[in-house]
Amino acid sequence: MEHDGRTGEPDKRRLRREFLAVRSRLTDDDVLESGRALAVRALELPELARARTVAAYVSVGSEPGTLALLDALRSRGVRVLLPALLPDNDLDWGEYAGPGSLARVQHGGRMALFEPSGERLGPDAVTAADVVLLPGLAVDARGMRLGRGGGSYDRVLARLDRAGARPRLVVLLYDTEVVARVPVEPHDRPVHAVVTPSGARRFATA
Repeated sequence: MEHDGRTGEPDKRRLRREFLAVRSRLTDDDVLESGRALAVRALELPELARARTVAAYVSVGSEPGTLALLDALRSRGVRVLLPALLPDNDLDWGEYAGPGSLARVQHGGRMALFEPSGERLGPDAVTAADVVLLPGLAVDARGMRLGRGGGSYDRVLARLDRAGARPRLVVLLYDTEVVARVPVEPHDRPVHAVVTPSGARRFATA
C-alpha cells in the first residue's frame, strides 16, 4: 500500500479503516504465528538486548501478538512495564509478572484490554524505560507511525519529552504495514525502528 502522506485527521481515519480491514481477515493461527516470529526478530535488536526496563503492551484481537515477546524479555531478567488505560485515555503502568498477572478489563463499549493486575506505578513510570514498544497500524519510510487515534501514546511521548527521557521507540507491525508515506500532524514524532515478523528496520529521522 502506498499513500501520499497528506496531513490531516480525515486521511488518518480513512487509512485506519483500511489497515483494520486487512487485519480483520487474519485467522487466530496467523496472529499466533506472526507473534512468535515477531518475538524472534525483536529480540535480535541490540536496543532490546541492552534494555533493563521495557515499556510494552499486551496485544488484543488481530494486533501482532506480543505475549511471546513479553515472556522472552521477562525470562532475560528485563523489567517489563504494561499500560493500564485511565478514564481520560492516559496510561498508568504496572509490572508484568507472567500471564497470571494480567486482568481482562472492559473499558465501556471498547474492546477489552489485558492490563497488569498488580500495583499501579503511575503515568510517569514509563520515563524509566530504555525501550518503549508502541502499537500502531502502519509506519512509513520516515519512521512516522499511524496509531489507532485514541491519543494515549501521544500523551506517553509528550510525557517522555517533558521528562527529558530518550528511550528507543519501536513499533510492532505486520510486514504489509510498512508503507511509503502516512499522513502526519504537527504533534506526531518518528519512531527509531519497526519490527515485523520478517525483520527490523531502523529510521534515521528519529
